[in-house]
Formats: sequence, C-alpha cells, structure tokens
Amino acid sequence: MVHGQNLYILANHEEIDGGDLFFELVAIAALAIVDCQHTFCSAMIGAAIKECENATVFENFELLGFPYPKDLKFLFVFFFLLMYLLSLSGNSLILLVVALEPHLHKPMYWFLCHLSTMDMIVSSIVLPKLIAWLIGGNGVISFAGCAAQLFFFHFMGSTECFLYTVMALDRFMAICRPLHYSTIMNYRVCFCLAVGTWFGGSLNGAIHSSLTFHLPYSWRNQVNYILCDIPAMLKLACADTSINEIVTVIDIGLVAMACFLLILTSYVYIVSAILRIPTSKGRRHAFSTCTAHITLVVIYYAPLVYHYVRPPSRDSFDGVVVMFFAAVTPVLNPLIYTLRNKEMKDGIWKLCHRKP
Repeated sequence: MVHGQNLYILANHEEIDGGDLFFELVAIAALAIVDCQHTFCSAMIGAAIKECENATVFENFELLGFPYPKDLKFLFVFFFLLMYLLSLSGNSLILLVVALEPHLHKPMYWFLCHLSTMDMIVSSIVLPKLIAWLIGGNGVISFAGCAAQLFFFHFMGSTECFLYTVMALDRFMAICRPLHYSTIMNYRVCFCLAVGTWFGGSLNGAIHSSLTFHLPYSWRNQVNYILCDIPAMLKLACADTSINEIVTVIDIGLVAMACFLLILTSYVYIVSAILRIPTSKGRRHAFSTCTAHITLVVIYYAPLVYHYVRPPSRDSFDGVVVMFFAAVTPVLNPLIYTLRNKEMKDGIWKLCHRKP
C-alpha cells in the first residue's frame, strides 16, 4: 500500500540535506506520534487511498516559496535573518531575566517563559529553511522533514493557543481572586497547566500530521508554499481530501473558538473587577498587567482565523500571513512584554547592571 511505502520512507530515509538537518533530527519524534494515529486515519480515508493504488511515492518535496523581485533577494534574506536573530535573542533574554530575578518567579512569568520557548521553536521551524531557499534557490525537503515541519508547526500553534487561554485564567485569578491567588496558582498547579498545554498541542499536531501524511502523494511534489502546511499539502494528494479539509476547519475552528470564548469570558470578569477598583492608580496598574496579553491574543488570532477558519482560496496573501506569524510575531512578543511591563523592564535593567 502507499501508506506502508510512505512510512518506510519516513522511518528509513538516509539522505540528509544540509537544509533539512533540523527536521531529520526531530522526524523520529513526529513519526512515533503519527504512526499511533494509523488506525484512526485509515478508517477515515482508506477509501480515498484506493483511488491511487498505483501511485508513485516521492522521497522528497520541493518548497516553491513565494514570488518576489530578484533584485530584492538580499533585502529578503537580510530581513528574515534579522527577524530570526531578534526572535532568538529577545526570547532568550526573557528566559534569562526571569530565571535570574527572584521577584519575577511568579505564575505570569512562568507562562511567559513557555511562550518565549514556543516563539523560538516556531521561528526555527520556518525561517532557516526559508532563508536557505532564498540564498540557494533550493527548496528540496525530504518526506521526513516535511512531516516533521507540519507536525511541529501545528504542535506549537495549538500549544500557543492553549497557553494564551491559561494566561487569561492567570490574570483572572490575580485580579478577581487576589486573596486566594497565591494559594490557587501554586507551583504545582502552574506546572500542570503548562504540561497540559504542551500535551494538548502535541495531540492536535499528531492528528493533523496523521491525516495529512496518510494520504498518497503521486501527482507532483512541488509544494507551492513556504512550508509544508495542511492546505498546500492537500493540493498535492491524488485522493479525495474533503474529509481532511472538514476535519481541519472543524478542529482548528473549535479549538480556536473555545479558547477565544474562555479568554473573552475571563476578560469580561476582569474588566468588571477593575472598574470596581476605587482609585485610578489601582485601575491603571490592573489594566497594565493585562494589555500585553490582550495585544498578543489579537496578534495571534487574526492570522489564525484568516488562514485556517475562512473558506479555502488561492489567495497569495496566505503566505504573507504565515510569514508574519513565523517571523514577526516571535519578535513582537518579547517587545510587547518588555516595553509594557514595568517588572520586566526593571529586571532587564538589573541584569544589565549586574556586577560580574
């Protein structure tokens, strides 16, 4: 069967291109979770696979990237390289400051460290391969690398969605239940909430990668996109992908909507509690602890809804949305939390003036 051939390539592929080294190293983890979904996926799309019983299995895919003026090649390379370095340095700075400053050892900054880790991973999933494509013009990525890229991209995207919800819960407890905050949001609860977000994201990523890579690919191997993402991969399958499209919209739509409603409900109570604070200084301080989180939620949900929840299209703006999510958002997150948060700014100042 084509499914068996695909798994054989994924497990035994030995050729490692320089640009694919990162994805080849993590592909084993993706394969282990993807293969666990075999029974579920086979039952759903087994009939569709029969349409391509004589299909030829590709060992590699080719990412076509995005169209751009060739005379601007250097500017694009410089921009994405700068964004990648800023993402790694900015988010690493947050991790370092929180780790070294005892007054930042609070639930809010514990979750912020997880967000910074996710941002660095998202950037590393997309930008190195994109930069290599811009420099060398070679977008070849192995089957294993493509599967790993799709899995980890949706793993991180779903985990970030869950994390924003947990961060809203943290703000709700801090403002609406201040007397019980330290008791309820203790270290054990915070640890369990963080682990839950990562587990939920990995499960969601496994489902999507399973559904996508149990399809046969034989018509062509050119991915008209900047990464191996679900909409682009479904266009290459030679079987009926209607089930995959429905599951993608329903799953991502339900997860995103459920998390958004929980966040919205939390902030309804938060705003109500803030308005009851008697002093204007107290209200400003309470609002200041929430504005950064609200800003990040808006930045996260706008591209998510545009790219996955709306009806499918061939809009070339899709690539711009994903590039914004992978390149710009990981840079904005540390900037927003450091520029709009006095405790973080104080922590950075102390770190810069720390005596050796």
